[in-house]
Amino acid sequence: MKLLVLNIMNKINDMHYGSNSFTFQKAVELRNRMTKAEIVLWEKLRNRQFMGLRFRRQHPINRFVVDFYCHEYKLIIELDGSVHNLTEVVENDRIREEELKDLGLSILRFKNEEVLLNIQETMNKIEQFINLLK
Repeated sequence: MKLLVLNIMNKINDMHYGSNSFTFQKAVELRNRMTKAEIVLWEKLRNRQFMGLRFRRQHPINRFVVDFYCHEYKLIIELDGSVHNLTEVVENDRIREEELKDLGLSILRFKNEEVLLNIQETMNKIEQFINLLK
């Protein structure tokens, strides 16, 4: 019983939520081919320059790789390209979000165009959301 409790506690404190080596490998691949919108947002989030928070890019969580993750607030930020408008992708995103929320994580979604056309508004929305989480 003690081992089970320890195992559960490790998963709760693990910022990767039990990701396997395949997911870590996929994250590395995705870091090497970020979209233009991801690059623009990463330039604002990296090196604790946004609200003093540490964000990770293309971060493995369980069986998924999320675009950006702040462990301090258990916040995921996802950027969606036009492929996310397809019916089957919308359903996959819904299931993925449900699983991530079941881990106690919050998710903010932006369309690539939002980030590229008005990065300051995107940053304002992220800041407002974080302030709600405090």
